[in-house]
Amino acid sequence: MDRLEAMSVFAAIVDGGSLSAAGRRLAVPLATVSRKLADLEAHLKTRLITRSTRKLVLTDAGRDYLEACRQILEQVDEAERAASGAYAKVKGRLVVAAPIVFGRLHVVPLAAAFLEDHPEVDIQLRLGDRNVNLIEEHVDLAFRIGTLPDSNLVATPLGAIRRVVCASPAYLQRFGIPQTLDELAAHRCISFDGLDAASAWTFVGDNGDKRQVAVHSRLTVSTADAAIAASSLGLGLTRVLSYQVADALRDGRLVRVLADAEPPAVPASLIHPGQGRLPMKARAFIDFAAGRIREQLQTLDEAAGN
Repeated sequence: MDRLEAMSVFAAIVDGGSLSAAGRRLAVPLATVSRKLADLEAHLKTRLITRSTRKLVLTDAGRDYLEACRQILEQVDEAERAASGAYAKVKGRLVVAAPIVFGRLHVVPLAAAFLEDHPEVDIQLRLGDRNVNLIEEHVDLAFRIGTLPDSNLVATPLGAIRRVVCASPAYLQRFGIPQTLDELAAHRCISFDGLDAASAWTFVGDNGDKRQVAVHSRLTVSTADAAIAASSLGLGLTRVLSYQVADALRDGRLVRVLADAEPPAVPASLIHPGQGRLPMKARAFIDFAAGRIREQLQTLDEAAGN
């Protein structure tokens, strides 16, 4: 039995939540995944996973073994990267995660320019509004918006992002410009459920106190792009992040309101795991991206009048 391969299969089963998901991830048949898990458990003389019709549950031995597997596999990966010159030359595959709209607007053009300068690098760009676990999901770098929790992640500051309320000129001419948060209840609103609830928007004062403001959401959408599009059509006020609406504000499709009531800006960062040496491909991307993103965010902030 190849124990390293068995460890990789075991970790993939846990990460995927099922044997079939592990098979898809590893591109091997389900029967092969099942056999390798059985061989591993037979070798260890203990059960690692309790199987049921709905989910897989790690046993106590499985939890301890999984942690050891991850450490061993990471050390093997580290050794292979060092041997292949990953720390001496900008080469190899770079996995980068980013929020959807931020990725489309800022990271895709950045990645294209970076690849032009580094022909031996390939980038896998994972766009999603879920915060990925860099180590468990084998992500090299991630763009993160919001306050970072204390962890072993290393962060490169990129700037600040604001939550802004805006509407189309036609809507504001028809229904008036809200002057206070209390007036929001009388307006038609479009809620982006990745940011706020449909019945109330949360604002935070300079002292950190949170305030729930009741709103009437005529439309609730699951993406910022949809919220911005609907607001541009005159349907109502919407609340999104400043970088998401920058183009619409710049070309006049939307107008920013209630600027004095906006909560404090939150940081934007480019993060990577703080374990081990940083491969040259990741260091090169950080050096390439950080200054450019800082400049772009600063330009957006100044254009918004901050």
